[in-house]
Order: sequence, then C-alpha cells, then structure tokens
Amino acid sequence: MDSTEATKGKESVQKRSPLDLIMNQLRRKASFTERKKPAVGRLFRPSESRDKRNVGIPEVKESEASEGKENNEPGKEINDTDDEAGSVVGWGRVKQFVQKLGKTPHSQNLSLSHCDMTATDVVELATLLPFLAQLEVMDLSWNDLVGGSLKALTIHLQHVGKLRVLKLCSCRLTNQDLTALGEALDCIPLIEVLDLSWNVGVGAGNFRHFTEHLQAESTLKELRLVDCQLSETDITALSEALRMLSSLEELDLSNNKLSIKGMENFTSSLGSTPRLKTLKLSMCGLSKDSISILGQALRSVPALEHINLSCNKEAGGGLTMLSTNLALLTHLRSLDMHLCCLSKEDVLALVQVASSLKELRELDLSSNKSVGETLQNLLQTLPLSQITKLPLNNCALSTHACHALATAMQMLKQLESLNLSWNKCVGENLKQFLEPLPPDCKLQDLRLSSCNLTTEDVLQLGQFWSKNAQLIILRLEYDTFANCCNLAESACQRGVLSHLKQLDLSYNGSVGDGGWMSLFGKAAALKGLEELDVSLRPSASLSVSPWLPALLEALPQLSSLTCLSLQHWALSSAEREKLEKILRKKNVILECDRLAMPKAAG
Repeated sequence: MDSTEATKGKESVQKRSPLDLIMNQLRRKASFTERKKPAVGRLFRPSESRDKRNVGIPEVKESEASEGKENNEPGKEINDTDDEAGSVVGWGRVKQFVQKLGKTPHSQNLSLSHCDMTATDVVELATLLPFLAQLEVMDLSWNDLVGGSLKALTIHLQHVGKLRVLKLCSCRLTNQDLTALGEALDCIPLIEVLDLSWNVGVGAGNFRHFTEHLQAESTLKELRLVDCQLSETDITALSEALRMLSSLEELDLSNNKLSIKGMENFTSSLGSTPRLKTLKLSMCGLSKDSISILGQALRSVPALEHINLSCNKEAGGGLTMLSTNLALLTHLRSLDMHLCCLSKEDVLALVQVASSLKELRELDLSSNKSVGETLQNLLQTLPLSQITKLPLNNCALSTHACHALATAMQMLKQLESLNLSWNKCVGENLKQFLEPLPPDCKLQDLRLSSCNLTTEDVLQLGQFWSKNAQLIILRLEYDTFANCCNLAESACQRGVLSHLKQLDLSYNGSVGDGGWMSLFGKAAALKGLEELDVSLRPSASLSVSPWLPALLEALPQLSSLTCLSLQHWALSSAEREKLEKILRKKNVILECDRLAMPKAAG
C-alpha cells in the first residue's frame, strides 16, 4: 500500500456514522478488495462538528466513543502524532483493535496469534504502528491470511524501531512477503528474535528472498525455521546468511529434511556464529554420516550449551565421531538424542567423553533400547551431582540397569525430573530408587507410566510423598488403577499432594464407580492441581453418572485447575451442561467427547 492509499485509508476512518459502525461488522467478513469500497453509510454522514469530535476513533462502540470525547476538544482537528491528545486517541484505537480480535492490549507486547486476522486487519494494524513506539514484541502467528499482505505492514515498521521479537509462524508467507520482510530489516535495527516456523513458503527456494537483504553485523540472536520444507537451495542461502549473523545464539531447523550436501553447506558456515548456544536439528532425517559431519563442525562453535538431535532414526552409528568433539564443548548443558536408534557402540562412545561434560545438566537418551545394557557404564562417568533431568523412558532397562540406577540415586542431589516409564523392571523395585533420596530432594516430576507397579511399590511411593511435598507432576497411567487410586487417596488424606500440578490417571477403565467417588471425594486436598486427566481408552465409553456428583462438588475447591480431561466418558446433555457451567466460572478447559452412549470398557 503506497502513501496515497495510506492517506486515503486514514481519511476514510475519520468520519463515521452509526450506520458505518453496523456496516463495519459486515465488512470484517469481506475481502480486502471489498473493504476498500465506499460504505453505504457515508451517504448519511452526520454534521461536521460530530465528525470532528469522533476523529481518529474508528469502529467504536457508543461507550468507547464517549470516552474519546472526554479526551478531545470539540471542533478541533487532531494530528495522531503531533500532540498528547493525539497519542491518547491513537492508543484508544490500538486498544479497540486488539480487543476486537479478542486479545489484551499492551504497549510493549502485541500478541495477536490465533486471531483469524484478515488482510484488512493487517492494513489497519499498519496504520496503528505510529502509536506503538514502545513495542518490543509482535506475534502474528497462526493467522493464515497474513500471508500475501505482509508488505502493507512492513512498510510502516519504522514506527516500531524498538522491536526485538517478531513471530510469524504459520502465516502462509509467500516469496513476496519474504522480500518485504527483508527490505524492512533496516527499520528494525534492534531485532533479536525472528520466528518463521511452519511456513511452507519459506522453503522451495524462497528463503533467499529474505537472506539477500541481511546486512553484516546483524543483531539477530534467534532464528527459528521449524518445518519450513527447506530445500538444498534454501540451506545454501542460510549458509551464506550465517556469515552475517555473528550474534546468532539459537538456530532451530527442526522438521526440515537435511541431505548430506545440505549438511555440508550448513556446517561449513557454523564457524561464523561463534556465539551460538542452542542448535536444534530434531526430525531432520539425519543419517550417521550427517551426524559425523556435524561432529567435525562442533569445534567451530565452542559456546554451544544445548544440542537437540532427537527423532533422527537413521542417526545410529554416528555418535562415535560426534562424541569425539563433544568433549570440546565445555559449556554443554543439555544433549537430546531420544529416539535416534542409538547402538551400544554409540552409547559407549558417549561414555568415553561424559566425564569431560562438567556443565551437563540434562541428558535425554530415552527411547533408545541400547541404553538399557549400557546404563551402568554411563552412570559411572556422568556428573551426577548436577544432573537435573534424566529421561530413561522406553530404554529396555534390565534388572541390572535398575540396580545401577538405584545405586546412583543418592548422587543425584539436583535431580528435578525422572522418567522411568515403559520399563517393566521398575515394578517391584521402586523402593530402591526412592529410599536413597533425601527428604529435601528437588524431585518435582516423576513419571512411571506402564511400569507394572505393585501394591508394595505404591505404598513406597506414598511414604516418599509424606516426606517430599515438592512433587508437582505424577503420571501413573496404564498401571493398575487400584494401586494408583489407593496411592492418590492416601496421599490426599495426608495432605502431601498440595503441590501436585499434574495428575494423570488415564486409561484405567477397570476401576469401579466407588473408586472414582472416593478419589474425587478427597480431591479438595489437591490445592495446586492444574491438570487432571481421567480419560478412558478410545475403545471404551462408560457413564460418569455414578461419580459425577462427587466431581462437581470437588471442582469449586480445586482453585488452580486449568484443564480437565474426560475423553471417552459418556455424559448426558444435562450432565455436560452442569459440568460446563461450573468450569466456565473457573475458566477451565474441558477435553471431552460429544454425547455418546455408554459401552463396555475395552
């Protein structure tokens, strides 16, 4: 939109009649082209004095218009940028625009994601930027219709020179949008975070339309391009751009297929980003050769603190070359290689350098079966005293591995999160994991899904709760409900679950109605509970009628609850109405199927 059109747009919103306000609601559903046509309401304009009283306050309700009159002198033309009154009126327009989209206005943080914005809204937002001089964060993500109209906004970015964060995820950006964004970079010299994730249009050879406008010594610190379908051409453009991004600290290319050639091009420029701290290449289709190429490049990014190579199922066998250079990353704090089909040799290669990773806090090797037979070796070399997160779910842990972990538990003094889910050997052995932990341990997240827990295990867990009130997340889904329910009920009675934030008892359809009634009857003790999941398996659909009254009675006392999941439970229309009425008052999200007839549990 050129300056003539911008002037015309401003003039058109300065004169509004009551009929204009009605027509505006209809026009919001119209296309951008239709929006530019004169409104019928302009045939019935009120007097000139009324126009001037309402100048600069388009599309307002009567109550909001009256507020504008208090701030403006009748009969005086207002310049939006010249005086204080203009600023007040301008902020009124901003406030009205943001609220119209269902969001809360903030002078420094403009969050308009998931707003169903239209091209017309983008144009209107552009006219409001002069009143957002303090803006630092702008998020327009998940608005499909932003794509194709971004230039209308970018040509006004000079008004928000303090902008540091710009998020345009899933906006269906086009190559023209990328060009417009690149051309506007000079207008936002302080930009530090740019998120273009989930835009297919960024790939297919289009990324160069943005990168060719990058200037040397760019201030960009974080660049996220998740699932943009980047091609080799795009990776080449990125590689060339990295030479100008010396301040870059985080790069996320997850969910983009990187070929061997693409990996070579990409890693060849990593040396230009000496400040890089976070590198995410999850689900990039990396092979063992790709991992080896990355390993050779690690020596050029010594500041790396976080590496995510997860969900690269062909990476197995490549950790030998990677681990050799991992020892050079003296600042490494987290390494994520879950679901990478690592071999025994891969884990043993990591064992050789683990003692050098003195800053390591998080190690995720979950969903790699080979970990089960090499865990003892790994635990002997890791800096256990500072590990905070240790996911070992689905690692095929053997009884021997469980004993090794139990022995190491007393060294895990900073451990906050432990996931042993899907390891059957944990059953009957939980006591040996919990006993070594001191009463003041920092464990907050304990996950034991599908671990074949026994009644004795649950009793031990109950005793652990009585000593440790910091536990905030517990997942026991798929375990015997009698064990889960007895544990939760007992803990509720003793008041040791007051800090629990997430309680997942899903997929336990074998429980009787009395069990649910008893549990919900004591749920008031869960004062900090935020998420409660008692969903059934998809194959089951039972009636909530016997225990729903107990749940309804407990809900008002669950002051922190934000989400309740009752998937696959059958509710009558009256039951659902009662439940939703209470949840609406508490602003709680309900995850529940539509009305269904009860059937036997599967």
